[in-house]
Amino acid sequence: MSLVVLQDCRGLLGEHFHLTIDKLNISALQHTVILGPNGSGKSALAAYIAGAGEHINGLRHVTEQLAWVSVEQQQALIEAEKQKDCADILDIIPVPTTVREILFADLPEQDLDQDLLQRLLRIFSLSPLLDKPFQGLSTGETRKLLLSRAILSQPQLLILDEPWDGLDQHSCQELNLLLEALAKQFTLLLVVNRLSEVPTYCRQLVLLQTGAIQWQSPVTNNLADLLSHIAQLQHMQQQELVLPLKDDDRFAPHPLDKNAPLVKLTQAKVSYGEQVVFSGLDWTIMPNQHWQVSGPNGSGKTCLLNLINGDHPQCYVNDIQVFGFQRGSGESIWQIKQYIGYMSNGLHLDYRVNCSVLHVILSGFYDSIGLYQNPTNKQKQLAQQWLALMALDKQHNTPFQQLSFGDQRLVLIARAMVKHPALLVLDEPCNGLDDINRLKVLALIELLAREGNTTLLYVNHHQEDVIPSITQYLSMTDYRV
Repeated sequence: MSLVVLQDCRGLLGEHFHLTIDKLNISALQHTVILGPNGSGKSALAAYIAGAGEHINGLRHVTEQLAWVSVEQQQALIEAEKQKDCADILDIIPVPTTVREILFADLPEQDLDQDLLQRLLRIFSLSPLLDKPFQGLSTGETRKLLLSRAILSQPQLLILDEPWDGLDQHSCQELNLLLEALAKQFTLLLVVNRLSEVPTYCRQLVLLQTGAIQWQSPVTNNLADLLSHIAQLQHMQQQELVLPLKDDDRFAPHPLDKNAPLVKLTQAKVSYGEQVVFSGLDWTIMPNQHWQVSGPNGSGKTCLLNLINGDHPQCYVNDIQVFGFQRGSGESIWQIKQYIGYMSNGLHLDYRVNCSVLHVILSGFYDSIGLYQNPTNKQKQLAQQWLALMALDKQHNTPFQQLSFGDQRLVLIARAMVKHPALLVLDEPCNGLDDINRLKVLALIELLAREGNTTLLYVNHHQEDVIPSITQYLSMTDYRV
């Protein structure tokens, strides 16, 4: 029985991305993996199969019994919840949505497979979160919630777009075991960026390029050979990279003491009511002392980075010194941000202004979301060089929101790096990147570290995403209550 039949299809995702699919069939239990470089249309094809976008012509037959999990869904859910915070403008007291309400929406709890439910609650550590506000979840916890909701619906077709992104190592391992078991009951359609994450139970590979299927093949016992072939098709060689120069015309009004800490936290704590995220953290970051922060989902990694960056409301009730400033002593947020280059899932979600790709990178010189100042000619030249480095120079005038998720990540990473900041804070930067761009970004991070002007603060869940210059490690599990 065919669950997906696409024949001579043309589709439109958003306002500008066109899909042209000559033929794609997915039969029951024919687990299919969609591969391709960033911007090739992997997520667009998954969304189109799930019923999103405009179906222009051709035969599109897809089972109605499907569930779909994607970054775009996750962003939409977060954005909808944020709108509740604006309700006080209308004199309405917002009632936060709980994790339980989202998990069991349209799924009566009493009708669910209780064994499956308990397994999901256990492997994703969701039980303590059920009655918590959804908006308080970390990125990884939100992904676990959406995965659990989709799996609990027990669809014929389960569409998962990069399901491992944002999950800690233990959760990735548990999810792999669960999907392998579910592959005997459901048909899985996976969007994958890392060739190393293609599961052994895969029965069909589809390689996309510019919105069309470049190559596809059934999988029998030759998965390793097929993945090697795809790597060759994708030209997996790494180009020689040279960093664009720093904008020396950009004057920092408060020169940094190279012998003084960049950041010093004393007995730092973040809590929400009775829920303590972490406490008792003493931490000093010296110049050129490169750090990796680790810990399971929900352990406070992003909270910690936001304390340093000044984007967390509790930064003023903690004893924090940043670049010679004592937080809460009258310093402005811009005095802090001028020394920081920042990239995170939260920033990606918040960067929703209508501006060009080039302007997004230029905004990194001014630490703003959107560009509200006139950049210098040199800054424009440097931003163009960063775009060329990311192989996006031909899209410099393209609206940022028209890029694929992975290409948006590349632009925001360039934005974080463009001023060669004193402190480069990268929170899971490689999420959504294909293998070629992932290796490129890791190489660029290492080049900045070796340059000697930038100190790294790096959060990552993937063991293979190593930065050789990092020699210092902070585990947030040591500060959980």
